[in-house]
Amino acid sequence: MVLVSTITDWLILTLAFGSTIIGAYIGYQAYRGYRRHDSPTMQYLSVGLFLLTAAAFTVAFVGSALLRGNLLPSKFQQPLTLITRMLQFVGVLFIAYSLHRRG
Repeated sequence: MVLVSTITDWLILTLAFGSTIIGAYIGYQAYRGYRRHDSPTMQYLSVGLFLLTAAAFTVAFVGSALLRGNLLPSKFQQPLTLITRMLQFVGVLFIAYSLHRRG
């Protein structure tokens, strides 16, 4: 039973880290699109994708690692979750704005 828990923990850690890396890559590619076409719409899209994926996953990943390692008191779990959700929300707002922005 302990082995399954350890495997599950490692799988969660690997997926969180992978999501962070892939999110940063997606945000970077959108930024390259903005630079290539000098489109403000692409700029909002790239910022939104970066916040939604890379920034939010990084805060969640690092915060979770610090909490699990007892390097951060458990009282910070809720504020870290709030920060993560705020980054996701602002990222989605940027993406929505980019889709409805004209010009």
